[in-house]
Amino acid sequence: MPILDAITTFHDELTAIRRDIHAHPELGFQEVRTSEIVAGLLASWGIEVHRQVGGTGVVGVLRKGNGARSIGLRADMDALPILEATGLDYASQTKGVMHACGHDGHTTMQLGAARYLAEHGNFDGTVNFIFQPAEEGLGGAQAMLKDGLLSRFPCDNVFGMHNRPGLDLGRFSIGPGAMMAGGAFFDITINGRGAHGARPEECVDAVLAAASITTALQSIVARNVKPSDTAVLSVTCLEAGAAYNVIPETAVLRGTARTFKRETMQLIEDNMRRVATFIAAGFGATAEVDFRFLFAPLVNDAAESDAYADAAAALVGEDKVERNGRPVMGSEDFSFMLEACAGAYINIGNGASAPVHNDRYDFNDEALPLGAAILAQLVEMKLPKAVL
Repeated sequence: MPILDAITTFHDELTAIRRDIHAHPELGFQEVRTSEIVAGLLASWGIEVHRQVGGTGVVGVLRKGNGARSIGLRADMDALPILEATGLDYASQTKGVMHACGHDGHTTMQLGAARYLAEHGNFDGTVNFIFQPAEEGLGGAQAMLKDGLLSRFPCDNVFGMHNRPGLDLGRFSIGPGAMMAGGAFFDITINGRGAHGARPEECVDAVLAAASITTALQSIVARNVKPSDTAVLSVTCLEAGAAYNVIPETAVLRGTARTFKRETMQLIEDNMRRVATFIAAGFGATAEVDFRFLFAPLVNDAAESDAYADAAAALVGEDKVERNGRPVMGSEDFSFMLEACAGAYINIGNGASAPVHNDRYDFNDEALPLGAAILAQLVEMKLPKAVL
């Protein structure tokens, strides 16, 4: 029986699992219930289970035959601090926490692949099913790597997947090279001297300094980054004061930077420190910069990108596979695993849904068999049985 047909026979069960996880979302490093569901299901299918890898992470190990090759499949499990507004029967039961990025679907698709491969898998080697905590900016991938993920569970290659709203159901998109930006968050604290709003001559105006720094930061991308190197620097928050007639002593800028090269990110950080420090000093204030590099650029290995695209084409046809997808400025911490082990990351169509990180987003359950099937297809193509 073809892989997709076999997985479709338990589509209803996958849907129930996904909706249960959706209704009980957990933030990064708090995925205790989700991890137990994952571990319990893997064990029920005869897969070796390892808990608490990098905190709340789970790794399932499935071996067949005597092959020495191994492959890693990774799915993320955490939710976001968003109040859900979908009104669905299975909407979040945890106020202010929501699966608004589809990690409930990613986890379920990988579980579907695990079940199929345990029951019917035609491969020779080892599959490591990596269920990662804390993808949403909390360092889950790095935590698993620090906990010896790739030494304890060696992988020749690793592969990940993400749903994409706006990409038609049944379609896949991938590309070689840098496909997602590296990301950083920053806080700039400006300290001046407060005063009455009617007596500005007595102050060192932290708000004025903060506003000037905000404007000057835009010069970094415009005048320091090569035009051929894409970068984004956005100040997304300016906090200062609480009264109409008080010039505050402190102002705080917050924001994010995105680049496709680590060296470009370092250039932004260096120039941000220079600009903030000297502009603040020009107003008689001081500036402290906290720049946090959270995501490496996600870079697909060219050969593994082709292999993933081949698996997708075998599943849905070449006409439904985009092999040269465009890079995006969003970030993904699977990038750290790809830095440590060659692999690739693919997008699966979620249809005409709300965008991710939106309070009305929902994962499309019709994508579950397709996502599970491409992972299983990839394993069987990457770990073929020897022809005797």
